[in-house]
Amino acid sequence: MRSIFLKEIRSYFSSIVGYVAILVFLVFCGLFLWVFEDSGILSYGYASLDRFFELAPWLLILLIPAITMRSFADEFRAGTIEWLSTKPLKDSDIILGKYFACIVLVAFALAPTLLYAYTIDNLAMLNTSIDFGSIIGSYIGLLFLAAAFTAVGIFSSSITGNQVVGFLTGMFACYILYSGFESLSKLPAFAEGIDYYLSMVGMAFHYKSISRGLIDSRDVVYFLSVIAIFISLTRYSLNSRTWDTASQD
Repeated sequence: MRSIFLKEIRSYFSSIVGYVAILVFLVFCGLFLWVFEDSGILSYGYASLDRFFELAPWLLILLIPAITMRSFADEFRAGTIEWLSTKPLKDSDIILGKYFACIVLVAFALAPTLLYAYTIDNLAMLNTSIDFGSIIGSYIGLLFLAAAFTAVGIFSSSITGNQVVGFLTGMFACYILYSGFESLSKLPAFAEGIDYYLSMVGMAFHYKSISRGLIDSRDVVYFLSVIAIFISLTRYSLNSRTWDTASQD
């Protein structure tokens, strides 16, 4: 796994892909939070990063599939997945190596946003301080959400040899899992008590729960379960391709 992880990290940072992904994420964060008045922190009236944590999931829905789309699609296109299969590596080593490399790149994109907390703290009124406990909880929730999105993106890349298809599939799947169930729960047809349980299926419910600053074990188990499910689906997808290749031979 370590060799795959290092290979992926080098490939991201030896090309322009990793830098462009991080730059685009930070530029959009900066524009929406500090330039555009309607969504800006300065027009919010409170020393809070709530606007950032409301915006970040939607930007991650675009950022993470853009990072993960090449994970396996590029290997299928170049034919190097067969070369990897001849190495003394398990499918789980290949998947987890690529998965953790993507997680590191996402963490690099999120790290500069910590400056927002310092900036807001300095903009707050004298003798007051922002709620760092809530901010820490929100960042933890954001990391769990990013980890789940990454697992979804890795799986989306494993089912196609086309990067664009992998990107669109990953983006759509992340959107459905984050907001789709919550939107569905608001329909009048589900207003008889099922709406609450339906919204619990979606990531937004658990992300907002952690963002309140109270880390509930149920939310942690939910995100770990989503990650495990999509990692397992990715492994199944790779095995299916291996069987198809073997049957053709």
